[in-house]
Amino acid sequence: MSDATPAAKPSGRNGRNGRNGRNGKNGNGDGHRVLVGYSPDDRGDDALALGSLAARTVGAPLVVANVHPPAWPSRGAGSVDAEWLAYLREQSAAACAQAAERLAGLKHPKRGVTYRVNAHRGSGRGLVEVAEEIGATLIVIGSGPRGRRDRIAIGSTADQLLHGSPVPVLLAPRGYAESPPDRFERLTLAYNRRRDVQSTMDLLTAFSVEFGVPVRLVTLVLRPSGLPARFLGADDVVQRQFDQAEKDLAHAREALAERGVKDVETEAVQGTHVNKALNNVDMLPGELLATMSSHEGPLRKVFVGESSGKIVRASGVPVLVLPRGYGR
Repeated sequence: MSDATPAAKPSGRNGRNGRNGRNGKNGNGDGHRVLVGYSPDDRGDDALALGSLAARTVGAPLVVANVHPPAWPSRGAGSVDAEWLAYLREQSAAACAQAAERLAGLKHPKRGVTYRVNAHRGSGRGLVEVAEEIGATLIVIGSGPRGRRDRIAIGSTADQLLHGSPVPVLLAPRGYAESPPDRFERLTLAYNRRRDVQSTMDLLTAFSVEFGVPVRLVTLVLRPSGLPARFLGADDVVQRQFDQAEKDLAHAREALAERGVKDVETEAVQGTHVNKALNNVDMLPGELLATMSSHEGPLRKVFVGESSGKIVRASGVPVLVLPRGYGR
């Protein structure tokens, strides 16, 4: 298939055309490859706008994938199953053609864009299959259904990716495609200090360099609300947490300086819950908010825990979820 056409290659276990390793060179983008999970709706357009910006920023090839359900099991060469499979493939081809039109509207170069179709019972797991086949270094998707404007809802596709993707996942808030920024302006990490944070610092450094943006570290300090807030000494406890957060942020800033990332902003903010605390953080139009996977998840996989899940849902800017222990 030519890069300039919207015709889609079949993917999945029965249609592999070779595999590029994560560190293999793809001709540009220094071995990077951006994968966008596309559905022919506004949420798919949000993912496409964000994925296009990411690919153009790092000079990487862009792969647009549509995952459709597999054919129904059949005890023979039944015509109903064949017709259903043909219908699914036709719908995926139409989705890829629509994606090509959207990319043309975004002025994304045709060269370097390919399209993939994969059959899988789970759209998120289907995207993981494609990512492993092509050696993707980033998966981009939109918000789930019923998501509010300028917010990210975690639907079934996101849930599967956020609990098992082998590469970072970038999520676009609802409505992102209506007025996407011209460039990324800053990368903010929702930071909490822990023993396995070194790989996160390495990955954050890499993204900062590749996207050409400064870094900011933000720690959310949650103070009690309601009855617990009335207990004697509650303010002292919060103040100690705030002071410790500032010490941890200073330590992280030094760790980034050792990696060549200079002039790192740090900020500790308070709120009675994640949503209110995050609302106290100023965001630029071209902001990216990164969050760390849970330390309880598997190594080299994305695994969103309770806190990181709340951050994803509360963010009004794209969220980059970093795998634990991931190395490029």
